[in-house]
Amino acid sequence: MDRNLGKSVPARLSELGWHLHLVADEFPDDGQRTPDEEWVEHALLRGWVPLGKDGRIRGRDGEREPIERLAGVFFYLDNQSLRIDEMVQRIHEAQAQIYRAVTRGGPAIYAIKNGGINKTWPDT
Repeated sequence: MDRNLGKSVPARLSELGWHLHLVADEFPDDGQRTPDEEWVEHALLRGWVPLGKDGRIRGRDGEREPIERLAGVFFYLDNQSLRIDEMVQRIHEAQAQIYRAVTRGGPAIYAIKNGGINKTWPDT
């Protein structure tokens, strides 16, 4: 999970049974200076599924490159202004859909929205 999701979101998801790896735990200085393409590649090489809050990654070639090269799947919340409880609820309620999307493979980027997930890249 990207550090921009804070500490409360992963803590609450862990309480709900999610097994998570945090950028802040994997990189020096809480991952503050770690570019998106670096932590995304780090996650994908370990078989993890990256989750962030910024969907603009789908339009940034450099940041999207590891997803394309490694045929990865990336998820992001479609609304950056959600309260913590709303973020946790959206992610947790989409769990089965997230698992199915990961099983289908990539490269793909999905938005986690109210009511499920939506593939936003590549265009279908």
